[in-house]
Amino acid sequence: MEHFIVSARKYRPQTFKDVVGQQAITNTLLNAIENNHLAQALLFTGPRGVGKTTCARILAKMINSDGSESESEDFAFNIFELDAASNNSVDDIRSLTDQVRIPPQVGKYKVYIIDEVHMLSQAAFNAFLKTLEEPPKHCIFILATTEKYKIIPTILSRCQIFDFKRITVKDAKDYLKYIAKEQSVQAEDDALHIIAQKADGAMRDALSIFDRVVSFSGKNLTRQAVTENLNVLDYETYFKSTDLILENNIPELLLQFNETLAKGFDGHHYIAGLASHFRDLLVSKTEETIPLLEVGEQTQLKYLEQSRKASQSFLLSAIDLANACDLKYKTSKNQRLLVELCLMQLASITFDGEKKNSKHYIIPASYFRKKGITPVSVTRPNTASPNQTDDTQVKNEAVNPEPKVLEKFQVKTPPKVILKKENKRTSGLSLSSIRTKKAHEIKQMDVVVDEEQLPKDPFTEKEFITVWNAYIDKLQNEGKHIIASILSIDTPKLKGSVAHLEFPTETNKVELERHQYELLGYIRKALNNFEISIDVTVNEIKQKQYAFTTIEKFEKLKEKNPTIDLLRKTFDLDV
Repeated sequence: MEHFIVSARKYRPQTFKDVVGQQAITNTLLNAIENNHLAQALLFTGPRGVGKTTCARILAKMINSDGSESESEDFAFNIFELDAASNNSVDDIRSLTDQVRIPPQVGKYKVYIIDEVHMLSQAAFNAFLKTLEEPPKHCIFILATTEKYKIIPTILSRCQIFDFKRITVKDAKDYLKYIAKEQSVQAEDDALHIIAQKADGAMRDALSIFDRVVSFSGKNLTRQAVTENLNVLDYETYFKSTDLILENNIPELLLQFNETLAKGFDGHHYIAGLASHFRDLLVSKTEETIPLLEVGEQTQLKYLEQSRKASQSFLLSAIDLANACDLKYKTSKNQRLLVELCLMQLASITFDGEKKNSKHYIIPASYFRKKGITPVSVTRPNTASPNQTDDTQVKNEAVNPEPKVLEKFQVKTPPKVILKKENKRTSGLSLSSIRTKKAHEIKQMDVVVDEEQLPKDPFTEKEFITVWNAYIDKLQNEGKHIIASILSIDTPKLKGSVAHLEFPTETNKVELERHQYELLGYIRKALNNFEISIDVTVNEIKQKQYAFTTIEKFEKLKEKNPTIDLLRKTFDLDV
């Protein structure tokens, strides 16, 4: 079985031309070598996997090469690599400085590559300062780090700094396409694009992901295989979600979100991706901004197609809602509900609801004739100006042919309602204030109407009491037992159209006044007489006539029937 070499090692660049995405730095180093303008201390800084150590090795090889050696010559005797993560003590640096004094056996320079230099201790940095500032002519130091801010300023001031940038998605995808061709792998453009995005600017990570996916799917690398293996949300998920949002299909949208969660994806990842999808749709609406889409050609066409369905105002509102949900996600106690609520709001942006048609329609005269209303002919006044000639009027009528005779309908005018306002103010913290407030509401509801238009059918006291009791039964059925019991305290006594009641406490009277307009509305409608009114008086002496405790109830019964006390004593009953 042949030994497998990972792509990150197998395809490591051997020259500056092979380095991906760092043209500015490689050109600077090439010019420095050609012009003999290379500094003796260099600092390569940048994210992981962007080519810092690779460029250091290529530089070390180039400055020792004179063109006579073979391509396989790596100048191993001239290049020393030190991992500062494990060799970070003062003794390791002193050992290095002792070796610096010895000139190279082959080539011109001894190159010391110190990787992860930020891991050196404070004492090691201090021990390294003098050697780094004034190294021998045959020595060059190349320091590499991912965290430049951890290096002390005195070291930084002695180095020529090169900042390596993240590799763009396009550069990473193009290099992966070259690797796939070298390995005879049929890879879809979108599949390579997803790998490049997942690598997040690191070429080494992109190559590692490529090896993993090829092991999963074989020589045919598809977008579906990549998304399944990397457990990333496919573009199709967001395209389908957007279609459901534009269709206002909330049930299907929630079901799709549930399926996404069932696959193991995080709701935060989903809503953040949806916000980015809306941003890409907005970018797709203008031809000049289409290059900002970091997607494959086939996916780019899908974005263009869907962007035509969504308006710019919708996309701006959708981005705002999705971004707000993204910001609130970590602090939310019910994160799933937060995302579902956001999805429902997104699906409601373009939903008009059951709005009434705002168009004005002309009601035909036949409608009023069926209702028994007779139309009356009315002549429209002449709106022409005094100076306007007859010819001008004729022309206007030809342009706007409108009938001069309209039909006007005589409708009986309802009685005018005059509201009476009360300016007196009282406090709301006392019983009298409640009564005053109720009186204020009563006065506001008083209306002045034509008395001849109100019905005044005669009725008897017996009919009044029957309606009174029916209203009490209605209150009992509705569960309003308190007001029902208050109305049962006294039987109304009629004097003309006024019903007189006598209550034992002021509280009973206030409660009745609060409810009297519903009561009067019921009685007036039932008896068809709108002159009926209620007069309540308070008689505190009458309070004693009503029993509340068990003893008082027994005494009340004993007054009506004295033999009940004999019954109690005979059977030795307790009250």
